[in-house]
Amino acid sequence: MAGRVTRFAPSPTGPLHLGHAFSALTVWQRAGSGTALLRIEDIDRGRCRPEWEAQIFDDLHWLGLDWPRPVMRQSTRGAAYRDALERLGELGLTYPCRCSRADIRAALSAPQEGVSLGPDGIIYPGTCRGRRVEEAGPDEAIRLDMARAQAMVGRCGFHETGPLEGWHEADDLAATVGDLVLARRGFGTSYHLAVVVDDAAQGVTEVVRGEDLFEATAAHVLLQRLLGLPTPDYHHHRLIRDEAGKRLAKREDSRAIAKYRAEGITPREIRAMVGF
Repeated sequence: MAGRVTRFAPSPTGPLHLGHAFSALTVWQRAGSGTALLRIEDIDRGRCRPEWEAQIFDDLHWLGLDWPRPVMRQSTRGAAYRDALERLGELGLTYPCRCSRADIRAALSAPQEGVSLGPDGIIYPGTCRGRRVEEAGPDEAIRLDMARAQAMVGRCGFHETGPLEGWHEADDLAATVGDLVLARRGFGTSYHLAVVVDDAAQGVTEVVRGEDLFEATAAHVLLQRLLGLPTPDYHHHRLIRDEAGKRLAKREDSRAIAKYRAEGITPREIRAMVGF
């Protein structure tokens, strides 16, 4: 593991819970004698709060974790995201989208249309595909024309070091992922674009994250190839779930690390609780 660079990249939109603890501990374990980075994914300025960011630092320190300074924050990376978006536009791979979630659901309610799910939920039916970026209004999203992008780069594969260890390829991302949003209204970017640009900027050699993002990874590899960025290894870990088998979310305050701390639970007990 010498020289490996991993990262933990939470969003300061609520308290860290047991799932975050498991993910962070996995990141630092995978780093070994290399480097584990902390990145703050705060592009959603409407939901991110300084107090939640401070709580992230406090909880991670309490778990016995440390990281290099300064910490990268997505809120300071707008220029890098704009450059990447412009590059994809120059390749003729982007288009503006005015559709709301309700519009997409309505378009897919027609009898001839099937509903398929991808990493972001319902796969976009392509209503706005073919529009030019120059036509974009101030409140419109920018999407990637996935079929055209994959025709440019071909099959996209990555090396998985997690439970599904091995080489994984995808040859029809238009059907399984769809036209990803690259820039959302008011954000200037999206998770998919920002994470690819930031991992490259930080020299991440192994991306450690939950198995819920496995289906998005081949699309991230496609973006890396389009932008001329290196492709790291990927490690998709299991998710921590509640008694009903549901994945934990930030609204699960009863599972918040801070709540366990207030009750006198120790870091060692937290590790045991998540099977670490």
